[in-house]
Amino acid sequence: MRNESPVLKVYHDDNDEDFLTTVRNCLRRIPREIPPKYFYDARGSELFDLICTTPEYYPTRTETEILEQFGAQMAKLIGLDCVLIEFGSGSASKTPLLLNHLANEAYYVPIDICEPHLLHSTQRLKSMFPSMHMQPLCADYTKLSNIVLDDQTYSRRVIFFPGSTIGNYEPKEAVELLRHAAKLVGQNGALLIGVDCKKSPAVLNDAYNDAYGYTAAFNLNLLARIRRELGAQIDQEGFTHYAFYNDVLGRIEMHLVSKHKQNIRLGKETFHFDKGESIHTENSYKYSAQEFQKLALASGWYPKTMWADCDGLFNVHYLSLSANEPRHLTQYTR
Repeated sequence: MRNESPVLKVYHDDNDEDFLTTVRNCLRRIPREIPPKYFYDARGSELFDLICTTPEYYPTRTETEILEQFGAQMAKLIGLDCVLIEFGSGSASKTPLLLNHLANEAYYVPIDICEPHLLHSTQRLKSMFPSMHMQPLCADYTKLSNIVLDDQTYSRRVIFFPGSTIGNYEPKEAVELLRHAAKLVGQNGALLIGVDCKKSPAVLNDAYNDAYGYTAAFNLNLLARIRRELGAQIDQEGFTHYAFYNDVLGRIEMHLVSKHKQNIRLGKETFHFDKGESIHTENSYKYSAQEFQKLALASGWYPKTMWADCDGLFNVHYLSLSANEPRHLTQYTR
């Protein structure tokens, strides 16, 4: 007999700026820049999952290896009966590597901006961990003022923030986001966060320009979404994907570059693009271990433990709001 997927209620938080308003305001400004969170409609989420399978995109497989080897240690540190809050859960492909080591009493709260992806991934996890309480929340985690739980008996909140998404924020914005995370978990809280490291520009450039073209399609899908959902008049073929490592700023930049002079029409407004003019769609900052720990300390977090791969590609940091919690040495994959 076929097992049916469990029925889950998806909670919503509507404290978010309207997509149309955001895009219109971004196109009015020079230089033009649209927040990367708008990549993640259903198609964008599918394309990102494909990016994670490419040979060039090392972050997913490297962080997965770290979680596979050290997941039990991480679970012991965060507490077996914690509330685990995942920022930007997406397909939650790495989450089971942590949930495997948590007691059934743990309470899992995945947060994602794309409801279909959120529901699908949470149903999959619920079928894997049927005794674990799960409360999916469709929201922009940067805008949440609080997370209200169905069950208030849980005391320790821990944020799981894999994938090096923290790199999408300017350093000052990253500090503010980490402070925001601290408020959401409270004084007894902790944060388990993946951070991409600085490395060879060639490795970084390849990771964001995969041979299959998935990253290019992911970037260009933003224009397709604007056209589909907002009714904009856009020549999607008139733009090209451009990603490069900015060594001075220590970040990958992604742009949609206009191939020729053209216009985007949105409602009653027309936005002109010259050849070579771009829409800046994403940054991905890379941090050494010392740089990120300095960032964490500036945000009120205390670095306690770090796990890394032997090639120096990726780190997973455990941060605590308690200065008294023991600190452990960095551990490396075999």
